[in-house]
Amino acid sequence: MGKIAFVFPGQGSQFVGMGAELAQTHAAAREIFAKADSALGFPLSTLCFEGPEEELRLTANTQPAILTASMAVYAVLKEKLPAFQPDFVAGHSLGEYSALCAAGALSFEDAVKTVRARGQFMEEAVPAGRGAMAAVLGMDRSLLQRVCEEVSASGHPVQLANLNSPGQIVISGSAEGVRLAGEKAKAEGAKRVMPLNVSGPFHSALMKPAADKLQPVLAGIAVQDAAVPVVANVSARPVTKADEIVASLVQQVASPVLWEDSVQWMVAEGVTTFVEIGPGKVLSGLIKKIAPSETQIYAVQDSQSLEELVNGGVLC
Repeated sequence: MGKIAFVFPGQGSQFVGMGAELAQTHAAAREIFAKADSALGFPLSTLCFEGPEEELRLTANTQPAILTASMAVYAVLKEKLPAFQPDFVAGHSLGEYSALCAAGALSFEDAVKTVRARGQFMEEAVPAGRGAMAAVLGMDRSLLQRVCEEVSASGHPVQLANLNSPGQIVISGSAEGVRLAGEKAKAEGAKRVMPLNVSGPFHSALMKPAADKLQPVLAGIAVQDAAVPVVANVSARPVTKADEIVASLVQQVASPVLWEDSVQWMVAEGVTTFVEIGPGKVLSGLIKKIAPSETQIYAVQDSQSLEELVNGGVLC
């Protein structure tokens, strides 16, 4: 039997109502939302279940909300399928914190407080309007890298930020750098360039102030060695030691998310089943473009999708 990876979504997967149905039907999910409300000192659960959407979309709210919704699903999954264990875990950007909770490296309470702070630091790092991000579709990675280097050399910093799947790369940097790189990318043959509705140039060097502020926060919490290898965004390789985990989380804020490389590495290591745990199906869609066609991919976020996993024969 092939290996199994649990993967956890990042920012952009949130929606009003996420986790509500599971919290109504499962005490394990309710308990996670209650822990988040208590740790943060405000009703995050209400924001997840009822919105308003513009509040949920604020980075400092989105990050703890997605982590909490993901861990609520994970708690119910563990209850229903206690023998179903991953060989690897990974998460996209913010999702790496969910992966670390699942691997036993972080307590949920510490993680939810840390990502709340992380979101605030990321919002504060660059004044509104100064930074931007855009998705570039249908362009070779090395060619887009050259475009970004040329634009950056002209004094407008821009870089590859999320290497999501073949033909889907997000660039990030100064607003002018992203605009110029987008124009140049289209001239060089990119199919589409789509500006993203985000509050800052995430995963670019402009996020260095946020990374610097995050370091003492991580130093102040108990980080354990991971019980399951966590495939890190910054290296697309597994980390298990507590000091490596902290270093990769600090570096991650201002570094590219190597998601395509991470999935390729897991496939090369024998992973044949990916289970996306948390709101939405963004990662499942990306994995379909990266992994071989016979790979089993499940997206679990509510009772129905949990039942499909349970009945899908993943433990056979």
